[in-house]
Amino acid sequence: ANEYSDGQALQALKLLKEYLPASYKEGAKNPVARERVHNAATIAGIAFANAFLGVCHSMAHKLGSEFHIPHGLANAMLISNVIRYNANDNPTKQTAFSQYDRPQARRRYAEVADHLDLSAPGDRTAQKIEKLLAWLDELKTELGIPTSIREAGVQEADFLAKVDKLSEDAFDDQCTGANPRYPLIAELKQIMLDTFYGREFSEAVDEEAAAPAAAKAAVKKPKK
Repeated sequence: ANEYSDGQALQALKLLKEYLPASYKEGAKNPVARERVHNAATIAGIAFANAFLGVCHSMAHKLGSEFHIPHGLANAMLISNVIRYNANDNPTKQTAFSQYDRPQARRRYAEVADHLDLSAPGDRTAQKIEKLLAWLDELKTELGIPTSIREAGVQEADFLAKVDKLSEDAFDDQCTGANPRYPLIAELKQIMLDTFYGREFSEAVDEEAAAPAAAKAAVKKPKK
């Protein structure tokens, strides 16, 4: 991402926030809203053609190919959990971008919330991200987007039989390398599982790393 693509992406989001619900509900009866949504889609395309995409598209490519889910729908179902995954200042692994020496996604999501007038004065970064996620959930409800991959018609047995291969293929997708947080295959699998069941993504606990700390905490201090 850069100053050029940032401005285009933010403008596209602003247009979609203002006009997408009306375009969806009113269709040809509201040609202005339709025009603005078409413009937003084109502006967004210019932005991601220059800044590229990330793991939301990587997973959507594989879900769409395997289960015949339209690409936009797959992205819409995944996006909230991808934001939760990316909004981490201490990721397992950071993608190497020469212009950044530390993770940027969490701060940038907060800036999106500011740009869309979702945040309030005094909000902390975490609050802004939660408001961004809440708006996305409201928008998806307005647009009739399923709340889970299962609700979109994918059978549980079919999904569970293929989720390991889907995760591996998503990791190898061309979009993965540009994601702000470089994923593990297991992390992509967790995002897809959570999205299948309609759960919020949360960081998995590293049991091997947590065990020594838990054991240490369990040791009672000797009496003086």
